[in-house]
Amino acid sequence: MVERCPLIFDILLFAMRKTTLQYRVPYADTDQMGVVYYGNYLTIFERARNELMRECGYTYKQCEAEGWALPVTHAEVNYRRPARYDDLLEVTAWCRAHKGVRLEIACEVRVNGELLVDGFTRHCFVSTTTFHPIPPPEKFIAILDGADSEAEPSSTK
Repeated sequence: MVERCPLIFDILLFAMRKTTLQYRVPYADTDQMGVVYYGNYLTIFERARNELMRECGYTYKQCEAEGWALPVTHAEVNYRRPARYDDLLEVTAWCRAHKGVRLEIACEVRVNGELLVDGFTRHCFVSTTTFHPIPPPEKFIAILDGADSEAEPSSTK
C-alpha cells in the first residue's frame, strides 16, 4: 500500500487538476456586435484561475497574507468562435507548466462542449513588498511536486 500525504491527496495535484466552472454571459460582457468583448476573456480566465487555486488549497488572499503574489507577465488568447449573451460557458483551467519563479495556467472556454476560446496566462512569484521575483513558497511547491507522485498509477488493493 502506498502512503500519501493527506494534504497532497486531498487537494490532488495542482499541476494535473483541472477545474471547470460555469459562467452565464451577462449582457454587460457583450459588445455592439452581440458577442463577448474580446478583453473580457482574460477576466473569465481569472475567475477560473481563482477557483483552481481555491480547490488546490490556496486563495489569493492567503498568498497575499504570506507576502507573495502571482501577477500576470504574459497572456495569450486564441479566439475560435464567439460567445454570446446568455450562453452558459464551461471554463476549464489547469496548471500546464511551472519552473523556477514562473507558472502557466491554461484555460479553455466551451459552450455545449464546443471550444470557443483557449489560451494561457504566465505568472511570476513576487514579493508583495518589493514586487521583485522570489522563490515559490515551499508549501506551494509541495502541491505542485505532489502532482508528479500522484500522476504515477499505483495499486492500493
